[in-house]
Amino acid sequence: MNWNFRSAEELSVALRVGEVTSVELTDWAIARIERDDKAINAICVPDFDRARTAARAADEARARGEDRPLLGIPVSVKESYNIAGLPTTWGMPQHAKYLPAEDAVQVSRLQAAGAVILGKTNVPLGLKDVQSFNEIHGATNNPWDHDRTSGGSSGGSAAALSAGFGALSIGSDIGGSLRTPAHFCGVYAHKPTLGLAASRGMVAPPAPALPTELDLAVVGPMARTARDLTLLLDVMAGPDPLTLGVAHDLRLPPARHERLRDFRALVLDDHPLIPTGSAVRAGLKRVADALIDGGARVERHSPLLPDLTEAAIVYTQLLFSGSVARFPVDAYEQLRNRAAELSADDQSLGAARLRAMVCSHRDWVEANNLRELHRHGWRRLFAEFDAVVCPITPTPAFPHDHDPDLLGRRIDIDGVEYPYLDQLVWAGLATMPGLPATAIPTGHTPDGLPVGVQLIGPMFEDRTPLWLAELLEQTIGGFRPPKDATSSSQPLRV
Repeated sequence: MNWNFRSAEELSVALRVGEVTSVELTDWAIARIERDDKAINAICVPDFDRARTAARAADEARARGEDRPLLGIPVSVKESYNIAGLPTTWGMPQHAKYLPAEDAVQVSRLQAAGAVILGKTNVPLGLKDVQSFNEIHGATNNPWDHDRTSGGSSGGSAAALSAGFGALSIGSDIGGSLRTPAHFCGVYAHKPTLGLAASRGMVAPPAPALPTELDLAVVGPMARTARDLTLLLDVMAGPDPLTLGVAHDLRLPPARHERLRDFRALVLDDHPLIPTGSAVRAGLKRVADALIDGGARVERHSPLLPDLTEAAIVYTQLLFSGSVARFPVDAYEQLRNRAAELSADDQSLGAARLRAMVCSHRDWVEANNLRELHRHGWRRLFAEFDAVVCPITPTPAFPHDHDPDLLGRRIDIDGVEYPYLDQLVWAGLATMPGLPATAIPTGHTPDGLPVGVQLIGPMFEDRTPLWLAELLEQTIGGFRPPKDATSSSQPLRV
């Protein structure tokens, strides 16, 4: 039997009843990686010897009667998480040999849950791109089309899942870094509510792993089914015990509704600052039609929706104000000079990015105050709706573009070019106020590329978009493997 595309839930059942062992699952996964990853380059730091040791320990634990949430399940971990004994580089050549001494808190939680870690997945330089390539490990290709990106910055994790390299992965998200790769590769991801899951040890080298949370940033789960997202989020959720001195146990409220027909959804497909491509519009229509057919209440407009233009500007200010904190003084001064040359009438996102890079603390505080007003607006909206359905990016996966000048790159939307970084506005809609958002696959383009959308939910009500994702998976379908990806891989050891 080919186990590579089975869900974590299915694998857990098979392990419990003795249909398969963790050692067998791990050997299947390793054989597939060694066969197929040369063309995809998702697993940039393999850890196969320790994975096999962990698999044997999992089988021994199960034989003793133990049963933990992920006991014996092969998984991968984004390269940016510290794992003792493995390099953490964030794709930065100057840190190619950096070895952290301790595991990240989420790696420890995976291990405590019994997971078998196969290795680390590729990322972009400094985690600062919508693609995943760097000088150390090269580029990760999309399993659906190797000439296209798998997304970033959790692109290696999404590609690994799509290719059948383990059942689960963990990533991070500040600019759509969980959701965009999921959308590009046809898998699921969940951006948790800001602060829900501790991120200590998911830190750029050689910085110490302190119990602090970076503004806007979250860590979260990736999987091939919606139910597996919830399984992994339950392992990840909870505060850092170094901060609160307590175990990582956090009770989230249940989903607002059990049946699809009871949900109230606001579907958005237009943004004032960037168009939505036809392929993504088609994916949104499939979801809207499924909601309507299931009896849900669906609206296309609401006066309660916070202003999308202002939301994008505030997100840009908050995101980019911290991006130059460690720039050399001369580079920072060049940015200040460029910002000073901007016309006061220039209200483009490009101008907002440049101004944000050199903004004062006073400017940041004002942007933060606007964020709180938007959070209040979202609370009002979620009194009338249960979820907002909208794009993750305007297009499916695009061809590799390794131009080092991100500000000079362009993104093609139905034949018209737009500034590359403007595509972040949809991801920022949930990120800026800290809301949970679940990325789900919705089908494929005529050319066979995956398309996804995001389900944004109320703060700390993560189970509502997660459950809605499960209901939609039952109606429109979910992940399907890339063409020819389901052929068997002969295990190296049985």
